[in-house]
Amino acid sequence: MSEKLNKRDWIDAAFKILIEGGVEAVRVERLAAALGVTKGSFYWHCKDRGALLDALLEVWQSDATHAIIENVEAKGGDARAKLAALFAIVAQVDGRLDRAIRGWAARDSMAADALEKIDRRRQDYLEALFLEMGFSPEASRARARLVYRALVGKFMMGATSTSDDELADCLNILLPMLVRGD
Repeated sequence: MSEKLNKRDWIDAAFKILIEGGVEAVRVERLAAALGVTKGSFYWHCKDRGALLDALLEVWQSDATHAIIENVEAKGGDARAKLAALFAIVAQVDGRLDRAIRGWAARDSMAADALEKIDRRRQDYLEALFLEMGFSPEASRARARLVYRALVGKFMMGATSTSDDELADCLNILLPMLVRGD
């Protein structure tokens, strides 16, 4: 690897190690070896391991939630079109990182707090889409929980992506069920 590493290179390498071995495996020595550099190079980019772990959670929140919502919103359309766009994006997401973050959060309060914040943000976005479709707050909340728990379940069961046929099933069967009136 080039000596011209940036902080994101360290973060991406740490994500790979987190996925493979959990947060306990995310160590400076292991990262340096994976990147083919000395341990000292790490300290140009991060104060310490704790700062790296903080950065992992921040980047995960940005990439796996905020960027996806921004992408859906940029596509435009009504709430139903946005929900379909969200399904299409999330169906292609490799759920291993979310699974690793959830494993980390089960043992660490900092990660648990970050996960709780993101779970809430994701569900709030889904709920807003259902509200925009005209559902009551209660029905919107219930639909948002159902969709979100199904997506989390997909990741926790080890599904790393969804085939085009599975996506078509979701869009053609599940989506109409979710957007049908009470």
